[in-house]
Amino acid sequence: MVIVGNSIPQAATWLQNGFPVAIPTETVYGLAANACDPDALLKVFAAKKRPLFDPLIVHLPSLNAIVPYTQEIPPFAYALWERYSPGPLTLVLRKSKLLPDLLSSGLPTAGFRIPAHPIALDLLNAIDFPLAAPSANLFGRVSPTTASHVVDQLGDTIPYILDGGPCLIGLESTIIDLSGPYPVLLREGGIPSHQIEDDLKISLQRPQHTFRLPEGFAPSPGTLESHYAPIVPMECYHNNEELSTAIRRILLKKEIGWPNPEVEISERTPSLGMLRFQSDIPKTFRQLWEDSARGASLNVEILSQSGDLKEAARNFFAALRKLERDNTYILAEKAPDHGLGLAINDRLQRGSK
Repeated sequence: MVIVGNSIPQAATWLQNGFPVAIPTETVYGLAANACDPDALLKVFAAKKRPLFDPLIVHLPSLNAIVPYTQEIPPFAYALWERYSPGPLTLVLRKSKLLPDLLSSGLPTAGFRIPAHPIALDLLNAIDFPLAAPSANLFGRVSPTTASHVVDQLGDTIPYILDGGPCLIGLESTIIDLSGPYPVLLREGGIPSHQIEDDLKISLQRPQHTFRLPEGFAPSPGTLESHYAPIVPMECYHNNEELSTAIRRILLKKEIGWPNPEVEISERTPSLGMLRFQSDIPKTFRQLWEDSARGASLNVEILSQSGDLKEAARNFFAALRKLERDNTYILAEKAPDHGLGLAINDRLQRGSK
């Protein structure tokens, strides 16, 4: 069984010996391994059941530490890192030969970031190699924001979890590709893209498509069409009209009892989980459910009763985990479509595919 502890020397020893270790960051927990060691990287892919065409992000403690692992760092990268790092920002750059092709899924580029979590930084400063650290969960599933979340999914496959408490931000990093002529936003994340544009007076290009399995290599993590998915079916809605339609359809077709090969919901009492941004569902909808659902339960998780997007982001993955554990179907309300709400909605969209 995995050891959960707070010993940086112990975590460093496992990493130096070629084993993956779960580590805390300000975004989510990562499954870290020596980014320069193909054998260690293979252990990460195997533990996560992650396909080899999905590249990994390289974590280093400072900008100076990043330099040897890139072919060049464009001036705009310095401006971004000076403003937002350490923090939830990943920049895609052309990598040097020090990083194996396995890390980048054969691409000439790799994502680099400087995490803000003090324990992650202490660990990175205690070793003499960079860490590749995708989220410490099974591929495509809900990301972990506490050590116990990591235990739930990877506890039998890794030796050590470095416990740093709950993640402060709760959403993965924002990813910007600087390997081409224009900066391209690849993933919304912990720093809202519009904030970056406003702060630095620049315009980010936005791809008009997502990447499907198995149609080739994703340019960075978190860009596949289906990702961040709970183990039970989930659909999203924008307003009460769409919510009413969904509830009535579920009551009519009993969709909350759909079988799922990954979870024994056939042995559960059908139940509906509701992810809400700020408030409970209207009383009329709850009454409709209680009058017509024939004993099926209704469970609601509210991300932020004050409507604070930072609090909502911090609670997002934990709320999804609770809903997938306790219910057979999830209806999720979209967040306001600005700021961190863009990143929340990105995860909801990909998780409901």
